[in-house]
Formats: sequence, structure tokens, C-alpha cells
Amino acid sequence: MKIGIVAGEASGDLLGALLIKALKAEYPHLEFVGIAGPKMQSAGATSWYPMEKLAVRGYVEVLKSLREVLLIRRGLRDRLLKERPALFIGIDAPDFNLKLEKMLKRAGIPTIHYVSPSIWAWRGERINKIKESVTHMLTVFPFESAIYQKVGVPATFVGHPSADVIPQASQRESARAQLRIKPSELIVALLPGSRQTELDYHADLFIETAKAVLKDFPAARFLVPLATRETREQFDQARWKLQAQDLPVQILFGHANLALAAADVALVASGTATLEAALLRCPHVVAYRMSPTTYHLMSRKAYLPYVGLPNILAGEWLVPEFLQDDATTENLARALGNWIRHHDAAQTLRARFADIHAQLAVHNDDRVRDALRPFLRQGVAHAPQTAPLASAAVAA
Repeated sequence: MKIGIVAGEASGDLLGALLIKALKAEYPHLEFVGIAGPKMQSAGATSWYPMEKLAVRGYVEVLKSLREVLLIRRGLRDRLLKERPALFIGIDAPDFNLKLEKMLKRAGIPTIHYVSPSIWAWRGERINKIKESVTHMLTVFPFESAIYQKVGVPATFVGHPSADVIPQASQRESARAQLRIKPSELIVALLPGSRQTELDYHADLFIETAKAVLKDFPAARFLVPLATRETREQFDQARWKLQAQDLPVQILFGHANLALAAADVALVASGTATLEAALLRCPHVVAYRMSPTTYHLMSRKAYLPYVGLPNILAGEWLVPEFLQDDATTENLARALGNWIRHHDAAQTLRARFADIHAQLAVHNDDRVRDALRPFLRQGVAHAPQTAPLASAAVAA
């Protein structure tokens, strides 16, 4: 039985991989096809197009690659309509997935959207488009399901899988042991983003901030987890351009969670990484830059005063945020220094992060299977009855 699936960036790739493993535990003969990153492919998915082609954020940035993205979506739609998967799962990437889901839903293919678009933060009018496109919404935050159920969109809160995967006890000692870092060393993690377009805006800023932090804390070391070969090359080029080759930086290929677990503080580009930092009890500072046009358009549609997920989940300012023109070397270095110097405040923050962790750790794999089981049973019932699928139907 085929399942269509699309993820558009590194965080979606992780969610997709965990979802595939959860479903295959009960339905081992499922075949996942569509657009998948390396983690999803390792879990058994087949990718028809490179996921990196979708990893673009912002109005202006998307326009530069719009023609190619539209061609990919059209080709994907045609192939999925021809192969008729039992189910389609769009993981985040709403600007790409919702349109695709609408076309598939009209053709009679059930559509699942995993990770609600942030309609509670901005562009709330999208809920009408979601209603047309989505058969069932899987939400990762507890307050989201009620928003959809109110307008007649079936929705299930499944929690965030990272909250189940990441232990609720501190991982600092084991992470430092893996990275061969002494317990007393001052470690700052730098997470400038998973997309090349994000590093276009963040690489220089994060490196200059590291240089400023090093002036105040000469013993500091920096961990920089980067998701792809391309982003690693971008960061290295920025170091050479800024003559920062001597900066005490350790580049990690992936392993963002390891870096955050080992770090005393972190500088994090807004996004899923802010939630991972909270789950790993790492005090951090949020920074984000984008094109001026994109920022202007997005800020006009925003409903909340903050963008970092820990602040959104807490409903108050837990970690400092610096966006666009406020994201300066001086502001970021000062905010990081505050967490380093004020140990009591950092410890209070870790306790608040523990509360968020407990709220989201609700056995995600079980909830995902429970929510999708009716669709999978229906798909098995209508599949050609080869021996393996017949066995699956009996088991279901």
C-alpha cells in the first residue's frame, strides 16, 4: 500500500522519519513515496525530487525559485494521481503542501497535514484554504486542535515527537562526553538555520556575534551544527571572508540536538530549533533576518509579539528575540552574555523548559497511529489482495 508524503526542510524530514517508523511498526508493508530528506529515506521513503528544492522561506526568496517549485508540484501531482496512494501526508511546508493536498483531496485521496500552519500567529485567513485541502489535521501543540474543530476540520493533538525522543533528564554530561568537552568548558552553540537562504542572512551575523562573545569570554568554544554540505560550505566561506579562521569553532554535520545538549547557551535562528533548545534545557537567544520586503509583509499580518516557540507556548517572554534590524552583533552578544553571567536566571529558565517538555511528551507515535489507523485500514481493505496485504488486512 502506497502512502504519498512530502517534507520540505530538515525539521520536516525528522518528523517524517519518526512518522514512517511509527506506522511501519504496525504496517510493515507500507511504501512511502514523494519528497523526502535523508532521514526519511533512511526510514524507507523514496524521494522523487530533492527536498532541498523546497527549502526556501520568505516571499521574495520564494519568487526566485517559484517556476522550478511549481514544476515540481505539478509533476508530483500528476504522478500521485496516476499511482493513487491510499493516503497523502504533507509535513509542514504549507505553501507547497496545501495546494497539492487540495488537488489530491478533490480526486478522492484522503489528505493528512502534519504540523499546523501558524494561523494563530499570523495569516489566520488560511484556515479556509486548509478546510478545502485537508481531510485531517495532526497538531503538535495542545491549543491548536480546538481551532480546527471549531470550523469543522477534524484534528488530533499528537504532541511533538522530539519531546518523546529527547529524555526529560539533562543530557549535558553524555553530550559533552560524546564531543570530548570538559565539564567546566564554556560552550556556545550557533544554529544559523537549515536552509541556504537562511545562511545568506545569518552566517556573517552569527560569526561576528561569536567574535564579540569571545572578547568577553576568551575561554568560550563554539559548536555549529549544519544540516547539509551546502550550508557547511556557506558557513566556511563566511569564516574566510570575515577572517575568522582562528575562531574556536567545531562544525558538526547535523547533530543539532547534541550541540544544544552540550551547550551552556545558544544563538538560534527562529524555527523548530528554538523548541529543540527548550527541550534540551539550553538557555538561548532567538535571532532572525530575512529580506526587508518579506519582513514588512509578514510583520503586518502577525498577531503575536513573539516568534520563538518557547515564548509562544509559554504565552510570555522566556527567551529574548531579536528580529531584522534589531538582530545586531551587539544585541546578540549582550543577550548571550546575560545568560552566561546570570546562573540563577538560566536555572529558572531550564525549569520552565521542563514544564513545556512535559506538556508535549504524550507518546506521539501511538497518537499518530491511532489518528491514521482508520485511513490505513480503509486503504488495506481496498488494496489488491496479494498475500502480504491480505495478512496486513487480517492484522488490521
